[in-house]
Amino acid sequence: MLLTITPQRVIHLTISLLQFVSVGLGCFALGLQNSWGNGAPPDSLPRYRAIVKEVRAFPRENFTQGLEISEGKLYVSSGLYGQSAVRVYDWGDMTLAREAALAPRFFAEGLTRIEDRLYVLTWREGRLLILDPLSLEIRAAMSYQGEGWGLTHHSRSLWLSDGSDRLIRIDLPKDAPQEISQATTAQNEPTISVIRVTLDGKPLRRLNELEWVDGEIWANVWQQDTIARIDPSSGRVVGLIDASNLLQPEDRLRDTDVLNGIARDPETGKIWVTGKRWPKIFQIVLEATD
Repeated sequence: MLLTITPQRVIHLTISLLQFVSVGLGCFALGLQNSWGNGAPPDSLPRYRAIVKEVRAFPRENFTQGLEISEGKLYVSSGLYGQSAVRVYDWGDMTLAREAALAPRFFAEGLTRIEDRLYVLTWREGRLLILDPLSLEIRAAMSYQGEGWGLTHHSRSLWLSDGSDRLIRIDLPKDAPQEISQATTAQNEPTISVIRVTLDGKPLRRLNELEWVDGEIWANVWQQDTIARIDPSSGRVVGLIDASNLLQPEDRLRDTDVLNGIARDPETGKIWVTGKRWPKIFQIVLEATD
């Protein structure tokens, strides 16, 4: 089933405290330089190697920006202008259950599900779309300034990345608007806070796709085969995961892109990772390399 998502009649919940800051020229000036500077990660930091325990086929058409397992389904947000879509697969056999194309002006980024709402972030369009997870129709939207990259949640708190060293926490009220016809009031506006992520006391930038894992936030680092384990109370990186061994050369095509996408299966606790236009999704465990 293919639906086309359009931004008609969405609620514009302007979040004045949520001032997204684009990565900016300073970040791009880093080029292909490591996100933690000219050197390697600090030796004192716990480091791990991703060990593959299981591999499943994954549709290569997905330019993966968001990944989440919920109620026996795998939710995927796939990016690029004119190609962005939300796809839902039966997690058992990876059969496509439903999909919805976004309007061409949207570049889909991270996604996460809280109860009966599926939140889908957009890159430069200033919209956090709120979808019905069953029909994939838009219910509402939140507005923000700047860029959106990764998205996860814990309880009723959304956590967003914007490609910088910041993680933005949005605490959702219980009486937030359920449908596009409902208004936002001062009483049901979300509460916003920001933390800075640091590695050995220095900013860790280019934080991308996010996943809440056992009290930590795991984050892909853009253009790195690295996953950072972040303490959400302090922003401090408490571990680094080397995932460079996952996709083999024979599985890479010309349009195969970077590692991006982390999902924890809530039923088993297993961690799954993939990338943009990767043909496989990998269940991993961590092996300490210290």
